Amino acid sequence: MTKDQIIVKMVMDRWNASIENCNKLLNAVNDEQLQREVAPGKNRGIYLLGHLIAVHDSMLVLLNMGEKKYPELSKAFLEEADKVVTEIPSAKDLRSKWNEQKEDMKQKFERLTSDNWFERHTSVSEEDFAKEPHRNKLNILLTRTTHLQYHIGQLVYLK
Repeated sequence: MTKDQIIVKMVMDRWNASIENCNKLLNAVNDEQLQREVAPGKNRGIYLLGHLIAVHDSMLVLLNMGEKKYPELSKAFLEEADKVVTEIPSAKDLRSKWNEQKEDMKQKFERLTSDNWFERHTSVSEEDFAKEPHRNKLNILLTRTTHLQYHIGQLVYLK
C-alpha cells in the first residue's frame, strides 16, 4: 500500500465505523425517544437524524457524485432550526432514508480510488485548489466524519 492508500483507508475506516456507530444508536432508540430533546432546549433526535441525512446528501454534491437524493430535506434540516419548521418527515420515513442513503454512499465510496479522494471537491475552484491541494474530497469526508461524531455524542443522550 502507498502512503496515500493508507491515509484513505484510515479515513474511510473512521467514516465507516462512525456510520455503524450511528446506525447502532438509531436502532437502539425508538421513535418516541427520537422526539425528545437531547438536552433541555436543544435539538430533538428526529431533527438531528434529518440533519445528518441532509448534510450527507449535500456531501454527495461536494464530492461530485451526483445530485441530492433528498433535496426536500434541506430547508427543514439545514436552513431552519429545530421546531421552526412545523412539518417534518416521520421517524419511520427518516430511518428509511438514512438506511437507503448509507448504502448508496457506501457503494459510491467503494468505487473511488485513493487518487480520486485527493481530487478537488466541487466548492473549490481549480485555481484555488492548485494553491490549496488539501481542499480535496478526502478532507470533506474527514470533516463530515467529525460532524457525524459530534451529533452521535448528542444522540446518545436519548437512550
